[in-house]
This record gives sequence, C-alpha cells and structure tokens, in this order.
Amino acid sequence: MKKNVTLFYADDDADDLDFFRDVTEAIDKNIEVFTHDNGNQLLVAVKNPPPSPHIIFLDLNMPGKDGFEVLRELKTSEEYKNIPVVIFSTSNDQKNILRSKELGANLYITKPNSFAKFRKSIEHTLSINWDVFKPSLESFCYSC
Repeated sequence: MKKNVTLFYADDDADDLDFFRDVTEAIDKNIEVFTHDNGNQLLVAVKNPPPSPHIIFLDLNMPGKDGFEVLRELKTSEEYKNIPVVIFSTSNDQKNILRSKELGANLYITKPNSFAKFRKSIEHTLSINWDVFKPSLESFCYSC
C-alpha cells in the first residue's frame, strides 16, 4: 500500500463514519481519513487544502447537498473532476446506480453489513489504479 493515502468520506450517519475509520485503520495505519457530516462540509474541505483527497467516498442520502449534488459539483469542476469519487450507499437501486455513473462517479459500493465485507470493499477500492480505471457497467458496481 502507498504511504499516506488520504481519503475523504461524507456521510450523515455517525456510526457509518466510525465504522469507516475502524475499517481503514485495520487495513493500514498510513491511511488518513477525514470524515464530514454532510456534502457541504466535504466540498469546503476539498476546496481548501491541505489535505487533498486521493479518493472521495460519498453517501447519497444526506441533508443539505445530497451525494448526487456533491458528485455533480465535483465532476463538473475542472479542478476536481479527476479525483476518484466512490459512491458508498445503502441503496442498491438501479436508478441510483445509473444516475451515479452518469454523473461521473468512478465506483459504486453498496455498504456492506459486516466488518470483513466492508474491509474487502475498501481494499478493492484502494487496489484500483485510478489513472487508468474506466468502469464498465459491470465493474462500476461493487457488491451490488
């Protein structure tokens, strides 16, 4: 694993944020995780480095700016459009998955319900070479 990987994660569920921190710490202590309670906080953090994220994890259902709005804002910005965005949602609704892909998300993960599956999904995300990864419909959705 690369040293000092920086992940941003926006989710309004405090338990999900804590679980994400626990899983990433179990994977590698060199992963820096910055969590945000909503999409607006995440956007402020992205626009005011340091740090800058290597990957952004984004929940869809949040108050204020939801994940779709944040995704749209990131992917239509020349400055931020190349940051990989992983949708991390409890929803496995095909409409949400397709809309996420259309808006430019790089990967869609249905939130796992066990530590082992959660860890595997994060490890999968960290193993991707984002410089060359172009998701097909099949590879876009992990564990859906």
